[in-house]
Amino acid sequence: MAEEISQDTLLKRLRRIEGQVRGVQKMIVDGRDCESLVTQLGAVRSAIDGVGALLLRNYMKICFNQETATECASVESLARAIAIWGRVRFGD
Repeated sequence: MAEEISQDTLLKRLRRIEGQVRGVQKMIVDGRDCESLVTQLGAVRSAIDGVGALLLRNYMKICFNQETATECASVESLARAIAIWGRVRFGD
């Protein structure tokens, strides 16, 4: 089974995303063209999707691992987390 993603790894990714968002803000201030802005926003969205997928993957590993299953609140909790991420990601 693959190793769980560490908190440090997730925080590094989120800090990188934070830097990307600051970059987009600067692009707006600098009057950059729309295509460049949309390209960068797409990169931010993709990075956020990646972090969300890693978090859900970790949650599933905890929930379905016999040794750590008690740490998982319930299968319903996992299902809600997946549904919430689906709504956020797909705009439903």
